[in-house]
Amino acid sequence: MNITVLGAGAWGTAIAIHLAKRHSVMLWDRNKKVVSETVQTRQNMTGLPGFTLPESIILTSRFEDAVAHGSGPDALTIIATSVSGLRSVSGRLKDSGVINLIWLCKGFEENTGLLPNQVVAQTLGSQVDMGVLSGPSFAQEVAAGLPCALTVASMSMSLRKIVVEAANGGNMRIYSSDDVTGVEVGGAVKNILAIATGMSDGVGFGMNARAALITRGLAEITRLGVALGGRPETFMGLTGMGDLILTCTGDLSRNRRVGLEMAKGKTLETVIAELGHVAEGVRCAQTVRMLAAKAGVEMPITNAVVGVLFDKVSIKSTVSQLLARHVRDEADTLYLKEP
Repeated sequence: MNITVLGAGAWGTAIAIHLAKRHSVMLWDRNKKVVSETVQTRQNMTGLPGFTLPESIILTSRFEDAVAHGSGPDALTIIATSVSGLRSVSGRLKDSGVINLIWLCKGFEENTGLLPNQVVAQTLGSQVDMGVLSGPSFAQEVAAGLPCALTVASMSMSLRKIVVEAANGGNMRIYSSDDVTGVEVGGAVKNILAIATGMSDGVGFGMNARAALITRGLAEITRLGVALGGRPETFMGLTGMGDLILTCTGDLSRNRRVGLEMAKGKTLETVIAELGHVAEGVRCAQTVRMLAAKAGVEMPITNAVVGVLFDKVSIKSTVSQLLARHVRDEADTLYLKEP
């Protein structure tokens, strides 16, 4: 199968390495210098250093070549940009011949509050079969060939089948779902909870607190996800609980790192500058707070993270406020809107 990956960041490079074991893969990036250096060294020193790209991966900075490679009914195009780049890249695919399209990004569009599937629907309409590939997946581990399980979500059964056939195999297992909203909400909100867990661990609140944050964080994700149209059972799966656990506990998590570094007393600006990569939880935290308020869904942990990130609230005082909240029956708080 011909597969095009648009975006040579860490995750785009990693999925290209995995897919190149069985398919003809073209990896595109708009940065000509990155492409040139990667062609010469067979390592993406900017996006994913330390991993050799198979010689079979074709690298290009020519968008038209990448689109042509991934066009047609038997081909697949994968957008591997951040959410902020999704609108511009997907818009360039209009009337391109691309039929099967998935994306890897997780989050909400910052200015509009839209999920990725809503962004692509605006740019491409019904021109393509579209969906998202998501789940607990650090790029470094995927590139190393370590075991991984993901979910492809799409309203198109044929696209789900294509993605499963393309990516399932070796050490990667692919499940499928038609709950696009649920999968995308899980992938977006878990990043905010990872920041919260990093903050808690960073100030030494211990593993009991970590477990409580993850569990109650899953309840927040589920409440918002259901309110936005997702199904409750989706959040018990790979793209809900699975991705949440990984991002909150894994040392490779950029969002967790944000929380850990802020617990040291660093400013958000300093942390982001030192990180050198996108941390989607920071970008979408305020958007999620806005969407939750609009939907009448209470998300106390998310609100606390926004307070620390943007309103100069201290981490310890935030935890005290969370502990002082009124007590409720746990079952009443899992899937329902709170007063």
